[in-house]
Amino acid sequence: MPSKTTLERAHEDAREGKSPTTQAGEFVHEEIEHIREGKHGARSAKQAIAIGLSKARRAGIPLKPPKRGRTSEATRHAAEIAYEEGQGKRKPRSPSRKRSRAVEKALKREGKSAASHAALSRHAKRAAADRRRSGGVTEGVDRPASARKRTTRKRTTRKRTTRKRAAQSRKRASS
Repeated sequence: MPSKTTLERAHEDAREGKSPTTQAGEFVHEEIEHIREGKHGARSAKQAIAIGLSKARRAGIPLKPPKRGRTSEATRHAAEIAYEEGQGKRKPRSPSRKRSRAVEKALKREGKSAASHAALSRHAKRAAADRRRSGGVTEGVDRPASARKRTTRKRTTRKRTTRKRAAQSRKRASS
């Protein structure tokens, strides 16, 4: 159950007209704080974020489930159920006591490093790289000219150094 302050912050974001992902960010932040405090752990930063997003959906944040092909079908289905419960389209099932305890126990066994600054930074960089590769949000068009120029420059410099190294190794091999 999310804390009252988290719900208030999320509702305030909604009143200010901020996007559902921004509103859900409050829940993710809370989850990261739980891990740092030692309430429980997480296997990875990705899992910590997923738990926060799930809580946000159940709390009524209109955060749509991921599209087909973006995640596994099981994850998508779970997100769909959480979204429908939060939007009042589906009656929430009463949680199984045994399952809740098992999940809590499993999370307590996990480490705390998933919420470290380094782990979150690694996750953010990897996610951004994946978006770039798949032509998502941060594709070249939306980037400032200076950033586009910089990557082009990097690429040409990299090519040049690779060519030089290849020429040197050919020279060594022939002599």
